[in-house]
Amino acid sequence: MTPDPGLRTNDPGPLIVVSGPSGVGKTTVVDRLLAEAKLKLRRAVTATTREPREGEKDDISYHFWKKDRFLKEVDDGRMLEWAKVFDRDFYGTPRSEVDPYRADGWGVILVIDVQGAEKVRELCRDCLSIFITPPSFEELEARLRGRGDLSEERIERRLHEARTEMARAGEFEHQIVNRELTQAVRDLERLIRERFHS
Repeated sequence: MTPDPGLRTNDPGPLIVVSGPSGVGKTTVVDRLLAEAKLKLRRAVTATTREPREGEKDDISYHFWKKDRFLKEVDDGRMLEWAKVFDRDFYGTPRSEVDPYRADGWGVILVIDVQGAEKVRELCRDCLSIFITPPSFEELEARLRGRGDLSEERIERRLHEARTEMARAGEFEHQIVNRELTQAVRDLERLIRERFHS
């Protein structure tokens, strides 16, 4: 990846928070942006206590940690944000995924839930916060059901959580409707480029 030489990179680099309900495609949008945009940009790898799913790789998809290690990182102040999700598993962003890269002028994207986003906005007032929303709630439900890897109980739980999360979309600086992937990626790139230049 060759960063665009016309971009001014801040020191520290910008912190970009991307959130949205489960199934909206926020990780897909961010990963496509990272693959295509010539920006000095990276996505922070989240730590979690859940088990890896098929095809996921440790330290690439997530940092898959045991609960004891996760809680020790929290106690030692080495997590930027963290939360217990669906009353089951812990998720969080290690500071090591953010601070050293920003200090080197990299923009860092956090793909996190609304709980984590709220914490990060409190800690980093100058972060860029973006909420990705589906075209409709019905479309979101269809996407979740189409994945085929969730039980009916987990689908219903995620839909309930999605309603709560979508009600908080107004807390974010910007909203992007993920109706069509290419356009959503363009919208995200435009917002991030504006922040690099600011």
